[in-house]
Amino acid sequence: MSSENVLRPAAEQEYAAELAALAAQDDRPRPPRWRMSPRAVVRYVLGGTLPDGTVITPKYVGERRLVEVAVGTLVTDRALLLVGVPGTAKSWLSEHLAAAVSGDSTLVVQGTAGTSEESVRYGWNYARLIAEGPSEAALVPSPVLRGMRTGSVVRVEELTRMPAEVQDSFITVLSEKTLPVPELNTQVRAVPGFTVIATANDRDRGVNQMSSALARRFNTVVLPPPATEDAEVRIVVARAAQLGRALELPAEPPALEEVRRVVRIFRELRGGATSDGRTQLKRPSGSLSTAEAISVVAGGMALAGHFGDGTLGADKLASGLLGAVVKDRVSDTAAWHEYLETVVRERAGWRDLYRACQDLDTSGYAGSGA
Repeated sequence: MSSENVLRPAAEQEYAAELAALAAQDDRPRPPRWRMSPRAVVRYVLGGTLPDGTVITPKYVGERRLVEVAVGTLVTDRALLLVGVPGTAKSWLSEHLAAAVSGDSTLVVQGTAGTSEESVRYGWNYARLIAEGPSEAALVPSPVLRGMRTGSVVRVEELTRMPAEVQDSFITVLSEKTLPVPELNTQVRAVPGFTVIATANDRDRGVNQMSSALARRFNTVVLPPPATEDAEVRIVVARAAQLGRALELPAEPPALEEVRRVVRIFRELRGGATSDGRTQLKRPSGSLSTAEAISVVAGGMALAGHFGDGTLGADKLASGLLGAVVKDRVSDTAAWHEYLETVVRERAGWRDLYRACQDLDTSGYAGSGA
């Protein structure tokens, strides 16, 4: 299926032209089965301009050193674990790393409380199993098994949400690079190029804590939130505009000033203080991540496009802000009202946003905590 017929194309489809241009001009050594050199992978992730004028769009806005360490880990026999608070682009980065290294970002194991060992190891076609008994034809390979056979990057999302016994299924795979299949009296050995990129949420620690044996198999890279307001604004502007194009929203790209207001609100509330440090604030229970800021702006664009004049303004942002901040009816509502009265109301140029948020309250809008 072409990328034009899906809502969200895989990274290797959406950025196929950039990947091809990088590979064509890449004359540095490539590890076995890599589509390009480690240096070219870093350039693909961070963006830049190639000698022929091809512009590589940034996929991740952050420290170059973190990306270099992540890519350097993939060259070794160690697996990579990307850790961070919600919304720090862990999944986004893992997808683009897999696309650049293997040309395939779709070998994914999604970690949930219901993830089974079959998702990590293999399953069976039970019709064939009953009719023929255990055989290679009856075996249904997991994404991990397929990655081992093809020498590809396998992505594991939300590793710490998996039950502990399922997590430990990775130990032999990561340490011995083999996957036993006792039913067939054999084992699958990984070919060069195989590796694993896992992601984990800082706030999920203790849900299903990794064993020390498994943790030793990973090299951990911590992805911090955007360091500055300007960096976060750039991320939100780019991703919201990209979403607007993908969803064909009849709205203009978000204005920088409106995005900055959303980002500043999120940064101040999650930091517990105004940007100038003069006023201490109550922190809401939610994460108020960059990803949520993108959703607020994209939601405002949808309202502006379909129910307004196509221009994102305070009235279209207010409901998204309230829904993002108020997760708990009691504590978060109090924190939000305090912020409105002590910060938004008094800030120069923000009176329209204050009135829009007040109108929502007086109209009985309950927010996401209702």
